Amino acid sequence: MGGPYDAAVSTNVALVTCADMPKPDLDEPTLLDAFADLGLDHELVVWDDGSVDWSEFDIVLLRTPWDYVHRLDEFLAWTRSLQGIVPLMNPAGVVEWNHHKRYLFDLEARGVPIVPTRMVAQYAPFQFQRAVLRQFEGEVVIKPAIGIGAFGAARLQAGTEEAFAHLEALCLLGDVLVQPFVPSVAERGEVSVIQVGTEIGHAVRKVPAAGDFRVQDHHGGSVIDHEPTPEELAVTRAAISAAVEESGGPISYARVDLVELAGPTVMEIELIEPELFLRRSPAAAERLGVAAEIGASIYRSG
Repeated sequence: MGGPYDAAVSTNVALVTCADMPKPDLDEPTLLDAFADLGLDHELVVWDDGSVDWSEFDIVLLRTPWDYVHRLDEFLAWTRSLQGIVPLMNPAGVVEWNHHKRYLFDLEARGVPIVPTRMVAQYAPFQFQRAVLRQFEGEVVIKPAIGIGAFGAARLQAGTEEAFAHLEALCLLGDVLVQPFVPSVAERGEVSVIQVGTEIGHAVRKVPAAGDFRVQDHHGGSVIDHEPTPEELAVTRAAISAAVEESGGPISYARVDLVELAGPTVMEIELIEPELFLRRSPAAAERLGVAAEIGASIYRSG
């Protein structure tokens, strides 16, 4: 069947990926089935392929540009280059705001509960790095402020030379976050609540492998379906609302990762190329296709 806005016009969607995929996109079959049901044309396109004429598409959907963190300036410039040519889901302003985890402080300023976080700037003096770590007791997680997939993240005792060395090494590469280790992550994992369009439709619990704290599948984590609690839904909505206000929106899809820390608490909000676990909710895949149709229709009529 056709889309709900202009059935006479077939919407052509660019599904943005990267040239060297580190792993398969497990949600792709579900999404492509939904696009076929909606009558949406689509094409997998590498974001940095200089031969692509982006004006040939009606809308661009970021899916798996998983190499962007290694070429960040180039990627951000590319998202900005689409303005005035073709709409981007989510738009360049959202990508700019979300690519660096300093956004956590914006959420906190708007009353959204976050895991307590300190940021150490790239090349910060060693004395400052050590002073930050000394503010923590017990285990901490030290991780890059720009990154995906928990790469570079380490769980260490705050006062050890190993922690100081890891922080120092990461600070040579970029800004770094230091957070207390949240025991519930090892015990129960993280809850990911997914919004597509304007509807929160499904959630999953990501559980780390025994003895680990990283919940991603490439680190041995597993995924189970989860029914979000009213408290989790409230925090998710507050986080997405704050993200819209801070980034300028619009936000067509979002994944909010929550941990338990005196109530549901935001670990991250993913707005660029998150895994949305569409394979566990074909209805969400359809809503993403409808959102693409609506975005393209609004752009055409504007």
